Amino acid sequence: MKRILTILILLLSAQILFAQEKADIKKGNDLYQQQKFKEAEANYRKSVQKKDQNLPANFNLGDALYKQKKFTDAGEQFNKIAATNPNKKVAADAYHNLGNSLLENKKLEESIEAYKKSLLNNPNDDQTRYNLAYAQDKLKQQQQQNKNNKNQDNKNNQNQNNQNKQNQDKKDQDKKNQDNKDKQNDQNKQDQNKQNGQQPNQVSKEDAERMLDASNNDEKATQEKLKNKKLKGAKLNISKDW
Repeated sequence: MKRILTILILLLSAQILFAQEKADIKKGNDLYQQQKFKEAEANYRKSVQKKDQNLPANFNLGDALYKQKKFTDAGEQFNKIAATNPNKKVAADAYHNLGNSLLENKKLEESIEAYKKSLLNNPNDDQTRYNLAYAQDKLKQQQQQNKNNKNQDNKNNQNQNNQNKQNQDKKDQDKKNQDNKDKQNDQNKQDQNKQNGQQPNQVSKEDAERMLDASNNDEKATQEKLKNKKLKGAKLNISKDW
């Protein structure tokens, strides 16, 4: 009698739990239709918590995440369904939605693989085939754009190298012109000195005498400064260790 009573309690509990799951899904669906996707997500999660293998709750949870642009979370949800559900139709739909989530995240190559897996489970799905072609076209555009960017970078680098070379050549030429100008100025100075009867770098007698007098005066001034400094004495700062 006790065993029968226990079985009845378990059946009743299961029915109550099942009814709660259905209620959560229904409420989630109603909120989904009202585009209250965050609230719908919360109800679907309640249903999943009560029964992890609840397919409608799991699938709708993925849809609610997708509608909120939580594409990474949505992709993980659909990937879990596709990998664990033996039903080919369910797996095809899950892979299709996984492909959409990856496509929204700009993961083109991964989205293409997801669409291909969807078609393996349901080869007659024209919508998936269209999305696959769309993703492949996007990937080609991206690859072409990357190629164009690379070519443009190479062209820019080449132009920059050419500009740098032109700048360096100009600097070299300017330096060469300046050197020639300096040499010419030196030659003109030497020619001028010759015309004045002086050898290059030769000092006149008068200039030499003036330089000698100036040197003697500087030496006397220096000695006078040293003498004064000696008389004044040097001041020292004395520090003490306490």
